[in-house]
Amino acid sequence: MTRLTDFSLTALDGSDFASEQLSGKVVLLVNVASRCGFTPQYRDLEALYQRYRDQGLEIVGFPCNQFGNQEPGDAREIAEFCSLTYPVSFPLLAKGDVNGANAHPLYAWLKPLCPGLLGLESIKWNFTKFLFDRNGQPVSRHAPTTSPSALAGEIEALLAAGQVE
Repeated sequence: MTRLTDFSLTALDGSDFASEQLSGKVVLLVNVASRCGFTPQYRDLEALYQRYRDQGLEIVGFPCNQFGNQEPGDAREIAEFCSLTYPVSFPLLAKGDVNGANAHPLYAWLKPLCPGLLGLESIKWNFTKFLFDRNGQPVSRHAPTTSPSALAGEIEALLAAGQVE
């Protein structure tokens, strides 16, 4: 069975991101952008992270420039934006694609398992959120319009459920 930790990931700074560090954690994966109308969700994501990380939540940001050219910067610019404008302490991955032929393998695997509205697989915009259980299996997909704080109940339930495998 494939799971989140089976994928090779790269940190924003270009180093290897050890996906094993996500093992046993509830994970919220979000495709992020610095110049989007939803960018203020960084604040809400960080609040969730601070509230639940000691209980086993990990939030992972995946910068993507496929929607309206809203993440045009390089890794340094993204890191600077996220440290100065919306100080986040959760990890950010290297910028990549979530749709199309060059979509990161994680997203290619994930989208059919958690389709969006009307069963559509493609991601429609920045700040689409995927929630994974402690076994690295996707359990839900949430639209960009869904506030991260609206996921608190689902996160709490997943944290309480523990690891089954």
